[in-house]
Amino acid sequence: MPTITRGYAAHSATTPLVPFSFDRRELRPDDVAIELLYCGVCHSDLHTARNDWGGTLYTVVPGHEMIGRVTAVGQDVTRFKPGDHVGVGCLVDSCRHCTPCDHGLEQYCTEKVFSYSSVDLHDHSVTQGGYSERVVVSERFVLRIPEGIDLKGAAPLLCAGITMWSPLRHWNVGKGSHVAITGLGGLGHMGLKLAKAMGAHVTLFTRSPGKEADARRLGADEVVLTSDEKQMTAATAKFELIVDTVPYVHDLNPYIPTLKVDGTLVLVGFLGPLEPELNTVPLVLERKAVAGSLIGGIPETQEMLDFCGTNAITADVEMIRMQEINEAYERMLKSDVKYRFVIDIASLRA
Repeated sequence: MPTITRGYAAHSATTPLVPFSFDRRELRPDDVAIELLYCGVCHSDLHTARNDWGGTLYTVVPGHEMIGRVTAVGQDVTRFKPGDHVGVGCLVDSCRHCTPCDHGLEQYCTEKVFSYSSVDLHDHSVTQGGYSERVVVSERFVLRIPEGIDLKGAAPLLCAGITMWSPLRHWNVGKGSHVAITGLGGLGHMGLKLAKAMGAHVTLFTRSPGKEADARRLGADEVVLTSDEKQMTAATAKFELIVDTVPYVHDLNPYIPTLKVDGTLVLVGFLGPLEPELNTVPLVLERKAVAGSLIGGIPETQEMLDFCGTNAITADVEMIRMQEINEAYERMLKSDVKYRFVIDIASLRA
């Protein structure tokens, strides 16, 4: 029988999240049932709840940074058992047979199924996310959480962490690399931690004075104020990679001169047309590139979690009760969090 599950949901783009009960499916042979303990709060949750990107399937239970404990497994499951601490991120299924899926890049599958506001490939139900008591997910999309890691701080690794890890790995960041991170928020603070642990010399680009001490605590070797022309000039031709986490329209042109020949600026936070238009002259004359990157596949996410376990890396979090989610959304819009809200799912059961 399906299991009645309590959660918080948005019923429209203009109404707050409210308590909502819904059914979680019966176990399929390859499914893992998970009692959720924590769920991170991502800007994508807010954007989806308010239909900022269009296409939200209401009623929607957001949440794709899920940490929990296995309670039951399907008959074909071999990798997990009841009691295991596990995670579920942005993806809960894909076609499993296309070229991206065959290479562990499920995030680029054209039939990928997101954790919420997406359509299940089997029964065509609408997926519901981690602002809830429990979740049922195919074993292939369940991640093992390393022993000893702080579970609360691990939740944001499943979106913010992998969003930063994927470009750092793809562009071969390692010892001696010079990397810049643009923006110090949920994504940016993870970028600083990960790039530093990978051996890079790390710089933070920020428009806000006063962030230097925190940036250096998180792993930055240098901080460059983008409003300071002298500081920007001093950074000319310095970076092999810039990972840009800024989620709103902003001018990319000032960053291009800071790339070395063959350098790449990767967008991970912004979806939409560039304003003003990008000057392509330095891209052509110095073989520079502007690219994009979307979360990561399941093997890459497990690799990131294992790396974080080995290096004691977690997100800086502020814990909230589920009943505080609407206030958290408003604070998040004001960047009033350092650096990720995490919901204590026990508050749903209180």
